[in-house]
Amino acid sequence: MKFSFGDIFKGIGKRSEASVLGIDIGSSSAKIIQLRASRGAAILETYGEIALGPYANQPVGKAVKLPPEKIAEAMKDVMREANVTARGGGLSIPFSSSLVSVLSVPSVNPEQLKRMIPIEARKYIPVPVSEVTLDWFIIPRDEGEKSAFDELNKETPVQAKSQEVLLVAIHNEVLNSYKTIAEDAGLSIEFYEIEIFSAVRSSLGHGIAPILVVDLGASTTKMYVVEKGVVRVSHLISIGGQQMTEHLARSLGWEFDKAERVKREHGLVASTAFGPDENDRIQSSILSTLGRVFSEVNRVLLSYGQRYNKNVSRVVLAGGGASLPGISDPAHRALSAEVEIADPFSRTEAPAFLEEVLRQIGPGFAVAVGVAMRKLKNR
Repeated sequence: MKFSFGDIFKGIGKRSEASVLGIDIGSSSAKIIQLRASRGAAILETYGEIALGPYANQPVGKAVKLPPEKIAEAMKDVMREANVTARGGGLSIPFSSSLVSVLSVPSVNPEQLKRMIPIEARKYIPVPVSEVTLDWFIIPRDEGEKSAFDELNKETPVQAKSQEVLLVAIHNEVLNSYKTIAEDAGLSIEFYEIEIFSAVRSSLGHGIAPILVVDLGASTTKMYVVEKGVVRVSHLISIGGQQMTEHLARSLGWEFDKAERVKREHGLVASTAFGPDENDRIQSSILSTLGRVFSEVNRVLLSYGQRYNKNVSRVVLAGGGASLPGISDPAHRALSAEVEIADPFSRTEAPAFLEEVLRQIGPGFAVAVGVAMRKLKNR
């Protein structure tokens, strides 16, 4: 599946040094967004999404593992379709290809911390430190507006015996693969960012209360509790949109393609194209998979409350699965917290007639928007 609004934006998004790209390469699709800064606002110039399944001779919606050259081919296709003019920006790294941990280390000056982190990291990383690229963020003690992931390597006054550091590790092989994709696609990638931080940036405000972000992907669902801008808990389960489609196909005796199309177009909303009995079976099938996800979400909520003695104030649903028609009501009924659907495009300016479309597809673009926003914020 391809969709973009390159023609609508043609002529608006002339190539400019102010234009930046946010790229999110998932297991079933790749997404790209082009923003530019204007008077303190993020202007949406264009965006696009392309299914990766067909590049492996698989149907749309299937999670696939493609070689870098095939992904680069898909990126070139979607950039052409979306009339992308910029070539520089950032690229997200999948949560499953990274390690994120909170370390407690002695309060020392930045130079000492640089030497200390690789030594401490060995306790948490199951491979030699030489095989990974490390980054870290000092978690602020105050409750200032800026989030920890926007405070990269800023100095923290030595006021206490220890300080918390958010450690991020990415395997070098993963980075090399993405560098190959960027090079083959003619992209100039200025930074890489783990998808967690990108989704948080585009989907959450700067509140201090704990929030659980649930990223419903094609092959996995990622959950992470964010408090004061810091990822405190992260959890991943191997259930996603593909499993939902497969279960629907088995239940109704359909081919995967038809089940995927019905899921995307109608989801949990009854359609006049089907009779009452068939609509009930479609909804029951989808809810059976969603129920397993929501059950795990509630388990994470309970675990966090018991561990930190505080409740998560709300759950934000992001990722392509959060665009499922009708997902809001069952989520409200099933989860023991306030629920909202991520709306990352609300942080950008775009033509008014696109507002409804952008709201519908927004959850799937949470990571791509967040990546581009990081670059704009650092200008």
